[in-house]
Amino acid sequence: MKKSRIVANVVIVFMFVALIGLSLSNVRAQKVQADNRVVYAGNTQSTNVCFMINVYQGNEYIEDMLDILDVYKVKTTFFVGGCWAAKNLDMVSKIYSRGHEIANHGFNHRDQDKLDYDGNIQEIKACHELISKNLGVEMHLFAPPSGAYNTTTVDAAINLNYTTIMWTHDTIDWRDQDENLIFKRATKNLSNGDLILMHPTKKTVDALTDILAFAINNGFNPTTVSNCLK
Repeated sequence: MKKSRIVANVVIVFMFVALIGLSLSNVRAQKVQADNRVVYAGNTQSTNVCFMINVYQGNEYIEDMLDILDVYKVKTTFFVGGCWAAKNLDMVSKIYSRGHEIANHGFNHRDQDKLDYDGNIQEIKACHELISKNLGVEMHLFAPPSGAYNTTTVDAAINLNYTTIMWTHDTIDWRDQDENLIFKRATKNLSNGDLILMHPTKKTVDALTDILAFAINNGFNPTTVSNCLK
């Protein structure tokens, strides 16, 4: 009787763990399917992943990031905020000249889910026109500041020929200045097509070499968001 009860308990625990695993595996799929007009991950049939970089302030760590990316022959996507780019056009040009993809991060870092349609248009369009005029680049990917969007934001982006990009994993490196934590968040459960959000912080630079090495050594191809979508 006692032995059978132990076996029954083991079976229950195993089933519970299996259900948790199944639930976690479905989180990513559910997130992607939440709005089929918004992208949370790329092509899961490809080994491409993107360690994408959002930039709205500072440029003291960007050169170091570019150097590390060069060492690993990795091209990635920089989503640039217009108000930052307007003051740092030389840096934006340098990022682009070194082969990286430039994408739209709005102009004033506003929560675009709180803006009306015209406000969303203005934020996206102002950044687009700045980059187009100064770099000759016609961007087509838009990452809402703070990940704040609603249907109006997506409508505006689509009407400006933009795809709205979110992320699969967030390193939260702007808040948590811990290179080990950044590495863990960037690499844990890394899967085909993942989009990993980063920013140009000192601790991100400290972790970047190990992050890229981990991805490559585990058979992934770090590349741009556009390549991940193919």
